[in-house]
Amino acid sequence: MNLMLFNFGDTVGTILSVLAAIAVLLVLITVHEFGHYVSGKIFKFGIKEFAIGFGPAIFKKKKKNGEIFSIRALPLGGYCSFEGEDEDASSPSAFNNKSPYKRIIVLISGAIMNILIALFFAYLLFGIYGQPTFKVYQLLETNGEYVNPLEENDVFVSLNNRRIYTVSDFLNAVKGKLSGQEVAAVVLRDGEEKTLTLKLEKDADFKNIEDTDTLLQSLGVQSMYSTTIKCNFFETIGRGTEFCFRIGGIIFTVLGELLTGKLALTSIGGTITTIKTTADAVRAGGLSYLLLMAAYIGVNLGVFNLLPIS
Repeated sequence: MNLMLFNFGDTVGTILSVLAAIAVLLVLITVHEFGHYVSGKIFKFGIKEFAIGFGPAIFKKKKKNGEIFSIRALPLGGYCSFEGEDEDASSPSAFNNKSPYKRIIVLISGAIMNILIALFFAYLLFGIYGQPTFKVYQLLETNGEYVNPLEENDVFVSLNNRRIYTVSDFLNAVKGKLSGQEVAAVVLRDGEEKTLTLKLEKDADFKNIEDTDTLLQSLGVQSMYSTTIKCNFFETIGRGTEFCFRIGGIIFTVLGELLTGKLALTSIGGTITTIKTTADAVRAGGLSYLLLMAAYIGVNLGVFNLLPIS
């Protein structure tokens, strides 16, 4: 009986996590399409329909100006349909009859809205929980006379003058440096900041953005886990903004490694992978991880929709 109850509770937790992930994705897509809608209204484009979701409509309302608002059965998308977007139309309000700069603004406004909502989620994350970073869990045994100045439970603030938010920040801070070279690290130890001089114990010759084993070995660390550092209001705004820009940089790094073959296409997922990753994160860390993933996905949607390939 106890086993059955445990399995039931675990199943409910999984379902709730997936629903939370779908809700985040739906919010981000709706915000994206709302960006197109608002800019279209400003420039007096003819709007046929604003839809939340795909598939058959479960709710539909037609406004006096002819615009249709609908909610559809599949909550994994949405769209804002313009008159003259896919066909020629003679109306001056048709998409194909508007000036190029107005069309460009309408096209990029969805991506801009995604970046703005990502900033909002990042500010919530930093304001409520703090700056995401990493804490040393276990150190490697050192060779020779060198004694690693890091201690277990040290929390990284910065490395080589680069503030740490993600694993990618570690990689970029020491990339290209050789074994024996020194780098400065700022850590929180018992609530106080300490500046340490670390000697790399392995060449920082990373194969790709996923090469965390080489990173840990170069720092003399066996394992780390994620944590946060409390931020005041101004730190929340400054670091939250920098965090989102860093995510954008990761996207371009991943694209570069995909194009050069350093990163496999299997590392990049679509909608289902996004939902699974977000759901796993929610189950692991609750609201803080939900906000983190929402910021990540928001920047991803924004950047990819600004690229010429999108």
